[in-house]
Amino acid sequence: MPSSRRQRELARQRAQRQAVRRAEKHKRRQRTIAIVAGLSVLVIAGVVALIIGLNSSSNKAGPATPVTTAPTPTPTTRPVACNGPVPPSSAPKTYPSPPPMTINTNANYSMTMNTSCGTIVVALEAKQAPQTVNSLNFLAGQGYYNGTPCHRLVQSESLTVLQCGDPTGTGSGTPGYTLPEENLTGAKYTRGTMAMAKSSAPHSTGSQFFLVDKDSTLPPQYTVVGHINSPAGLAVLDKLMAAGQDNSNQTGDGAPLKRIYLDTVTVTQG
Repeated sequence: MPSSRRQRELARQRAQRQAVRRAEKHKRRQRTIAIVAGLSVLVIAGVVALIIGLNSSSNKAGPATPVTTAPTPTPTTRPVACNGPVPPSSAPKTYPSPPPMTINTNANYSMTMNTSCGTIVVALEAKQAPQTVNSLNFLAGQGYYNGTPCHRLVQSESLTVLQCGDPTGTGSGTPGYTLPEENLTGAKYTRGTMAMAKSSAPHSTGSQFFLVDKDSTLPPQYTVVGHINSPAGLAVLDKLMAAGQDNSNQTGDGAPLKRIYLDTVTVTQG
């Protein structure tokens, strides 16, 4: 074969080999892109699943969002927080309808809770949440809260609260009636706030409430009914929160590891 023809043939073969290599390189690059894209989808799906999981668990038991269904009762074999006395329990009471309005919405009211770790006084906001304060006044007067456990304790980055107010200790107890949510405009759940627990449905506020130990992130859906204004009251709340919880709902959310009780609860005017 003349040298010129051979050179052309070698050049053609070299071009074919280069084309094959380029094609294989392109295929490998496409496979890499596909794998990366697939991993990205999985990561995004995982994040979405986590968010959905948090939201669904919040609806079930409360970033967790406080609601009226929560953990099972705290086992009676657990020690009492701060070695406080165990008050006698009474059969849960229910009432057919909300009480008639008896409070003076222009007056000052306070709710005094004698707990297993000391006394917490909450300044109630009768003007901003009249129906809720009226209900608390009624229930406290009936002895509804006396001897009842705080059944749920949440310690997460976005939510740090103690939930009480259910005589059954199950998280599903109600006084037999519900109230509309109040005082929601601009509601903030900062340290010392007392707000009412509810289900995901509107007009589902009952007797359960939660005390915020650290600034918490919640949508403005839970009636802000008052605030713990004294350092002494906040110190008692800190002691109660120190009992810890058993993660029975999800990580950072469960029944207190030590029994926490409301010995007596009263609402007074002035």
